[in-house]
Amino acid sequence: KRGELDQGILRFTWYSLQRVTQGYTIALLFGAPLGFLLGMSKLFRGSFDPIIQILRPVSPLAWLPLGLVIFQKPEPAGIFTIAMCAMWPTVLNTALGVRAVPQDYLNVAKVLKLSRTKTLLKIILPAALPYMFTGFRLSLGIAWLVIVAAEMLTGAPGVGGFLWQEYNALIYEHIILCILTIGFVGFGLDRLMGLVEKRLRTA
Repeated sequence: KRGELDQGILRFTWYSLQRVTQGYTIALLFGAPLGFLLGMSKLFRGSFDPIIQILRPVSPLAWLPLGLVIFQKPEPAGIFTIAMCAMWPTVLNTALGVRAVPQDYLNVAKVLKLSRTKTLLKIILPAALPYMFTGFRLSLGIAWLVIVAAEMLTGAPGVGGFLWQEYNALIYEHIILCILTIGFVGFGLDRLMGLVEKRLRTA
């Protein structure tokens, strides 16, 4: 480490992954419950689905300035941007999974007089899990894309900030290095999420 933007690609990747982990966790904590509400409640879906469809296509380039206005610092603004952009695939796929639960499963729950909590944990959640993990993987990919853009715009130390610095310095081999790093890390994150899904589904 010789300076804020002269620390080596591995350290920059670690910084970016830390931000992605924080923003992605927030996205899941808000996105999954919101998806369940959308899938289980017609009233909630009718009320909030239009709002979600308006917010979902908003670009990270729009969320980042809002985050900077709210938090006044690039670090929390970047995490906020990741969370806002990454949560929608989880929301939509979770809602789709809940709505796709066969009615026969729900009828069995009524016959057995299961409580709403047990119905959710024992029937709806396992049936919706494949859809949810599709959303989780898409959200993780978006989170990794967004942090690179956010770091490029804010100049924060990370893969994106390093990429932008090397572009301004016209060091082309470092630009290629950053692109390859972004691609390989994204590939690794997707495979890691696939392994987690496989472990949970076979448990």
